[in-house]
Amino acid sequence: MLPATMRAITIAGPGGPEQLIPVVRPVPRPEGREVLVQVHRAGVNRHDAGQRRRGHPPPGATDIPGLEVAGIVIAVGEAVTRFAAGDRVCALVNGGGYASYCLADERTTLPVPPGFGMPEAAALPEALYTLWHNLVDLCALGPGEWLLVHGGTSGVGSIGIAFARWLGARPIVTCGSDEKCAVARSMGALAACNYQRDDFVPWVADMTGGHGVDVILDMAGGAYAVRNLQALAMDGRVTHLTGAGEPTYSVPLELLMKKRARITGSLLRPLAIERKALITEGLLHRLWPQMQACIRPRIDHEFALDEAVAAHQRLERGDAIGKILLCP
Repeated sequence: MLPATMRAITIAGPGGPEQLIPVVRPVPRPEGREVLVQVHRAGVNRHDAGQRRRGHPPPGATDIPGLEVAGIVIAVGEAVTRFAAGDRVCALVNGGGYASYCLADERTTLPVPPGFGMPEAAALPEALYTLWHNLVDLCALGPGEWLLVHGGTSGVGSIGIAFARWLGARPIVTCGSDEKCAVARSMGALAACNYQRDDFVPWVADMTGGHGVDVILDMAGGAYAVRNLQALAMDGRVTHLTGAGEPTYSVPLELLMKKRARITGSLLRPLAIERKALITEGLLHRLWPQMQACIRPRIDHEFALDEAVAAHQRLERGDAIGKILLCP
């Protein structure tokens, strides 16, 4: 029998990490294609921090933050066909992850890969859906192409290294310290540049023999707009994951035209469920059979649910190397 209430974290108002407060809420009941997951781990993402700074969720979403979870299916809606109570799953969710129980749509829910624990599984959904949408769907990153990841030891960046190698691409990264550069290389990056000390544009030219990078995965807003184009190969693609930091974007049009560059970006949360479902199918049928051999998330730190403030403080200091998790 399901309990009536659960522990959760909500946002008291717009502001810093101190706005995250513990609450007691009713346990949600699944309907339609929803599964109810007893959360063992929840991922902490910069989108959560953005929602906290705004003080409210998108229209129609729960006010409990958290976009990815791993745990056990406890109950299912009447239209669910893929999962049953007792299944070990990880899921991309539309909020609600910072709680003991969370609803997930079965179309964005995946079985925990064989050999993975709950911490590693919780680090997968947000990163893998983001990477698939940007590197496969938007940029068509192909075998032998060069990929530059800005933020190579972030949650997305660290998995992005392995994801690029799975696609047959050649990943290189920028990081904010020599320590992080060393970790990125240990995770499979062919090379790493300390952007605090070195200009990545000549470094990219040197690493690629003057070719430039074919795709850039950028998490720095518009801060590198011009330098990204300078580092880009002919017919290169740049995809942006966030407008935070430097929200404006300005480049010399002639340089963009000369490179025949394509500049794009995406917001994963508002992506239609039908498109997310297609990503699920790609992950399940193409990547999941090889997960053990090619992708292993790095866990930076695990915090208790009531330590959500400390988790966000660590995220925003930029101290993390890998994924920060909450343990409800």
